[in-house]
Amino acid sequence: MPQNAYLARQPIVDTQHRLVAYELLFRDTAHATGAAIADATAAGIEVISHTLCNMGTDWLLKGKLAFINMDTSMLLGDFSALLPPDKVVIEVLETVEVSSEILERLRAYKQAGFRIALDDYVYTPERADLLPLADYVKLDVLAHGADGILGTVKAARQHGAKLLAEKVEKREQFEQYKRLGFQYFQGYYFARPENLAIKVLNPSQAAVLQLMDKVRQEADVKQIEEGFKRDVTLTFKLLRYINSAAFGLSCEIQSIRHAVSILGYRQLYKWLTLLLATASPSPLAPVLTRTAVTRGRLCELLGAYHLPKSEQDNLFITGVFSLLDVLLETPMAQVLERLTLPESVVDALLHRSGLYGPILELVVACEEADMSRIGTLAESLFLSPEQVNTAHLEALAWVEELGLE
Repeated sequence: MPQNAYLARQPIVDTQHRLVAYELLFRDTAHATGAAIADATAAGIEVISHTLCNMGTDWLLKGKLAFINMDTSMLLGDFSALLPPDKVVIEVLETVEVSSEILERLRAYKQAGFRIALDDYVYTPERADLLPLADYVKLDVLAHGADGILGTVKAARQHGAKLLAEKVEKREQFEQYKRLGFQYFQGYYFARPENLAIKVLNPSQAAVLQLMDKVRQEADVKQIEEGFKRDVTLTFKLLRYINSAAFGLSCEIQSIRHAVSILGYRQLYKWLTLLLATASPSPLAPVLTRTAVTRGRLCELLGAYHLPKSEQDNLFITGVFSLLDVLLETPMAQVLERLTLPESVVDALLHRSGLYGPILELVVACEEADMSRIGTLAESLFLSPEQVNTAHLEALAWVEELGLE
């Protein structure tokens, strides 16, 4: 059943109080005022997972940059590479020890297009090698005061890094650090962190593991597509991820096969690994999941009588997504705000209209064994009762073969 995903975001503004970015912060409850972090790496994975898979960069950032805290494990791991470089500033925590390995990884991030921020930075000879890689240097004005940061300010300027004052709580502090040449500011004077919560479904660990095995073996794309069709949640998350503005694609990706081919095996494996790290050990609502997959397959089969393959792919998505509002306990209109889908799919899901709407209505009528509506809808779609019956039986048999619980 649905779980809640939590994040906080705190605005970062310029000298004119204009919003330029958010720092994304881990939260474990809806009303937490701070982060109860026992494991910085786990917290970082949660932030990345919620950003990419649950909340989505478009909805969460509204076109602004995201500062995301990373400890040593996160910097050296693979999950960060899934983030969109043009939208993310990698914030190197002050606990990260400078080493040749860390410096090499930061250079790789820079080459990939990421910007680097140094969190709570204090200039010392041991940490001097970080400065040439920094786009932003964040200084804690409460901890050090104006006099205590002059050396760090001078060193940052020599390397062209922008200065960001954090924990600014009063107008006097803002004016003081603006006079010192700081370009960006963050703190309670501007805004406290805003807690965000959203209903999410996580795929089962078994489904993710099976797909990871296929991807690792570089199985045929058709086999991988079948794996996605076993789990509604995986399909939902994949299409939202691939259609996010982070990819900058010129066209919408409307089918699972196309999404998989765009991502490639390596990127897809990383994405699945991230899902596995945050997957719920509890099974999804089995009846709803099974029904959604059956709807998708039946829509697809009914469309095959008169429509081309591309439309059949859209019909599968229409069917499986038709129960997302129930699975997520969220109105369908709000669910669709988090997805980029063809207008024809949206019309069917919201209004049962357009090209796919009548087919979805026929599928629901079959599900409810409403013989009167089945006959009327089938006739309007130029389908015979035999064709509808055959497709329904094939869909049920196909779902049986999938082994859904």
